Amino acid sequence: MQEQYRPDLIEPAVQQYWAENKTFKAIKDTNKPKYYCLSMFPYPSGRLHMGHVRNYTISDVVSRYQRMNGKNVLQPMGWDAFGLPAEGAAIKNKTAPAKWTYENIDYMKNQLKILGFGLDWDREVTTCKPEYYKWEQWFFTELYKKGLVYKKTSTVNWCPNDETVLANEQVHEGCCWRCDTPVEQKDIPQWFIKITDYAEQLLGDLDHLPLWPDQVKTMQRNWIGRSEGVEITFKLDQSDDSLTVYTTRPDTLFGVSYVAVAAAHPLAEKAAEHHPELAQFIQECKNTKVAEAELATMEKKGMATGFYVIHPLTGEKVPVWVANFVLMHYGTGAVMAVPGHDERDHEFALKYDLPIKQVIAPLDGSAWDFSQAAFTEHGKLVNSGDYNGLDFEGAFDRISEKLAQMGAGKKQTNYRLRDWGVSRQRYWGAPIPMLTLENGEVVPAPLQDLPIELPEDVVMDGVKSPIKADPEWAKTTYNGQPAYKETDTFDTFMESSWYYARYTSPQFADAMLDKEEANYWLPVDQYIGGIEHATMHLLYFRFFHKLLRDAGFVTSDEPADKLLCQGMVLADAFYYTSPTNERIWVSPTEVTLERDEKGRILKAYDKEGRELVHSGMTKMSKSKNNGIDPQEMVEKYGADTVRLFMMFASPAEMTLEWQESGVEGAKRFLGRLWNLVFEYNKNPAETAVEPTALSNTQKALRRDVHKTIAKVSDDIGRRQTFNTAIAAIMELMNKLTKAPLVEAQDRAIMAEALNAVVRMLYPITPHICFQLWKDLGNADTIDFAPWVQADEQAMIDDEKLVVVQVNGKVRAKVTVPADMSEEDIKQVALADSNVSKHLEGLNIVKTIYVPGKLFSFVAK
Repeated sequence: MQEQYRPDLIEPAVQQYWAENKTFKAIKDTNKPKYYCLSMFPYPSGRLHMGHVRNYTISDVVSRYQRMNGKNVLQPMGWDAFGLPAEGAAIKNKTAPAKWTYENIDYMKNQLKILGFGLDWDREVTTCKPEYYKWEQWFFTELYKKGLVYKKTSTVNWCPNDETVLANEQVHEGCCWRCDTPVEQKDIPQWFIKITDYAEQLLGDLDHLPLWPDQVKTMQRNWIGRSEGVEITFKLDQSDDSLTVYTTRPDTLFGVSYVAVAAAHPLAEKAAEHHPELAQFIQECKNTKVAEAELATMEKKGMATGFYVIHPLTGEKVPVWVANFVLMHYGTGAVMAVPGHDERDHEFALKYDLPIKQVIAPLDGSAWDFSQAAFTEHGKLVNSGDYNGLDFEGAFDRISEKLAQMGAGKKQTNYRLRDWGVSRQRYWGAPIPMLTLENGEVVPAPLQDLPIELPEDVVMDGVKSPIKADPEWAKTTYNGQPAYKETDTFDTFMESSWYYARYTSPQFADAMLDKEEANYWLPVDQYIGGIEHATMHLLYFRFFHKLLRDAGFVTSDEPADKLLCQGMVLADAFYYTSPTNERIWVSPTEVTLERDEKGRILKAYDKEGRELVHSGMTKMSKSKNNGIDPQEMVEKYGADTVRLFMMFASPAEMTLEWQESGVEGAKRFLGRLWNLVFEYNKNPAETAVEPTALSNTQKALRRDVHKTIAKVSDDIGRRQTFNTAIAAIMELMNKLTKAPLVEAQDRAIMAEALNAVVRMLYPITPHICFQLWKDLGNADTIDFAPWVQADEQAMIDDEKLVVVQVNGKVRAKVTVPADMSEEDIKQVALADSNVSKHLEGLNIVKTIYVPGKLFSFVAK
């Protein structure tokens, strides 16, 4: 064993051993319980960031721990390789997205390997490869045949100058990112999958995920947005046509003073035919991209259509307005407006001088100033004819029943969730496998024609997708007849919605999944990723699993049993202001700091000696140049040190503040462990621990060892509080470094303790533990060693420390045998000089004993 800890020598050798021996290759074994541990796979951007390192270190700690506990572990890795950033990078670097992507994958794969993650690289999937997206295309055609896929016109961002569709990220302040032309909203046909058919399942099955964070489940419930309401039909005045609205507040029906429709509503467009000013307003609304989240704060604008509808219960004529806060793709594209009891409707009514009617009164009988605000709470009906005096529930039932009798309404359950639009008018994605025949009929591409391959050797001009710009690419045949391929590509959430399942049989060429393998490994036992994916990826992930289940591929209802959402990684950010008043951000690795005695930053300087402004801890980002290169840190400190710091600095689900001083501390700790093993090996144990031959001091040290084992086992296995597990090991190490190595049993306890510490740290710092395990004389590698077990007998306390109080004040602490009686403890306490001194001249009125902890005298 070398004297100095040298991660630069140890880590490459251990990694080479793992690679040559395929240590982490996962093979189905029905004799062992399986454990599928998965982290969200990365986008191949070119370099790993510290968020990746944290995510995959957590996954690796869990995987290695479960393997040591006898599980057959699968921990795979792949690449979420399609997407818009590759197109931007290809244009910038004058290369093809495929070339850029594959080069990045090679680089990032090497970065993952130098961090020592126990991944089964034989299961690697890359979503931009035809053998992967072939089955995604096939599955889409099967969903189409089942009626779960359809095409409809939907609104997109359109650049009239470049004649191309823009992603939301490509619209800057309402203009095209490339040519600065004002962006228009254009309706084009797009493909959708009916996720709304699964809304109730997606909602209800959240109750069967007890090991998912409550925050994620709440976000999904809100996103699905189930509501009980009434669909109400308003007849159009002097017409056979009608207008349908959906409301969750039928109790306010008598307060309707106008109906508002979206700019794209057919009634609005009909009104605009002879109303140039309205037509102009409608065009303005259509070209204003409004996210649903912005509706509450945006300025409310509208214009009367000149049309009226008839109130179904009062017979009154109600005006129809076009309003910019009504979205055509949400609900029916029309809303009944009740200004007295809805803030948005109230704001609009005040602006356009529309009536505000009170039809709900506060339950406590108090007055309300409707000129100032709407009363939005449930209450008692007033000014509502036969329904006066009813509460919300009573009014809901009575009014909906009346509307149903009249044929003017019905109770209905609605969802906020919209169907999943999977069309993208961009190049770097999987082609949508639909064909258009010469007669206009649309048909799914047959399996024998799949995959419809995306050409990879292309030139990007930044304006038009290469497969849209090349009319020859789209030409094909169907049953011998000319046909045209779809030139839209899939939303990249498609690839990330089923990758976890493909990992179970990544080379299987006969179908989307090998059912036997899929149902052995699935569901995922532990899924790890950021909470920012709660309502997009994690919802589609759950939806796709239900589709796979209904197609007969999997038998489980949910894709993952347990979810851990790791926190972000933060770092200090520093800048100086340039002569042109621009903030120039400086990497924290290039900053010299002055700190006070508590470690707080007083001053910061860059390499040129310029004083910098410290803007605090923020999320690592390119914009603030405060990202820390993992590879640089591994080269400087070693992979184990980086992993240890990542697991120790913060609870896994909380934000982690990157501090290089903390990394240095982690390196020193591993150095102490190395040194302790080195010193022990100078005179190693020749006998095993003999519990009956131990002194009280030796028993106490061994008790600490086994209590630490019990705590670390619980912290990693059940609680997943990796930081507290490491803290417990560090506390034990402090005791071990002070322990004597004189007697045979001293060395025996040290051997037991060091073997335990190395096994407990192995999931977190596998390279150094791999080496130390060998240096401690173990024959097999630690990769197949079982997890260390706590000895219950060793943890039993022979002695207890009892605090002695006199009239509520601590006067002594006495060590007594664990099985000593209350009366005997009383005599020991009385014999203490400080206790007897404070009892002198007093009569003991009462004694209180908390077994093994406290003995209290009450005296007068």
